[in-house]
Amino acid sequence: MSAPIIIIVGRQSSQAKGVRAEAYASGQRYYRAIERAGGIPMMVPPMPELLDGRLIDLIGRVDGVLFHGGGDIDPRRYGDASTAEQLYGIVHEHDEVELTVMRAAIDHDLPVLGLCRGLQILNVALGGTLIQDIGNQDHWLQYHPVSLEPDCRLAQAFGTNRPQRCHSVHHQIIGTVGNGLRVVGHADDGTLEAVELESATWVVATQWHPEDTAHEDPEQQNVFDELVRQAVAARSRA
Repeated sequence: MSAPIIIIVGRQSSQAKGVRAEAYASGQRYYRAIERAGGIPMMVPPMPELLDGRLIDLIGRVDGVLFHGGGDIDPRRYGDASTAEQLYGIVHEHDEVELTVMRAAIDHDLPVLGLCRGLQILNVALGGTLIQDIGNQDHWLQYHPVSLEPDCRLAQAFGTNRPQRCHSVHHQIIGTVGNGLRVVGHADDGTLEAVELESATWVVATQWHPEDTAHEDPEQQNVFDELVRQAVAARSRA
């Protein structure tokens, strides 16, 4: 059996070098974590033009989806007005494509791993809201432990219900929890850090960035290993 294909929606980028004109890009840490797990990572450009059906068709032909970090989601996507000065990096195309891909992946019961913004995309896609700014720096470029519900899919994936070195880089958190989501993880200060979709076979998300330390921390690499295992299982069910 060939290696499972995990797609990642990329970002518009003005920082890529060695290419002509503007670029689509995403961080290598996600790709390398999937490769270490035995999968094949592939980037999908955030082009709304592909939402004419071509991108949805692709979702039905891959084995899993990873949603990674990035700028903030436009508050209008969850029925709110922009109220926080700290909002940054809002890109209409990123929101439109990722929300559509998330809903399509859920409809196909594909394995999904959402990281940081990816958790927020999952929540908004299911009708939830976000707190636009938490008002402190306690979760910006900080390492901290997270307590997971012992019976949850993420605890099984990480191999522990208390992962220790969780790297947070976020100034937003979930407000209203999306339909069907179960909150399964919190930091010691009570901040919501993990959710999963109970009706899905394997749709999980963390508010922190396991890819940042997965190359040296087997605990954090475990969640990418499980994503690929779930992708293999999903292919066998198809």
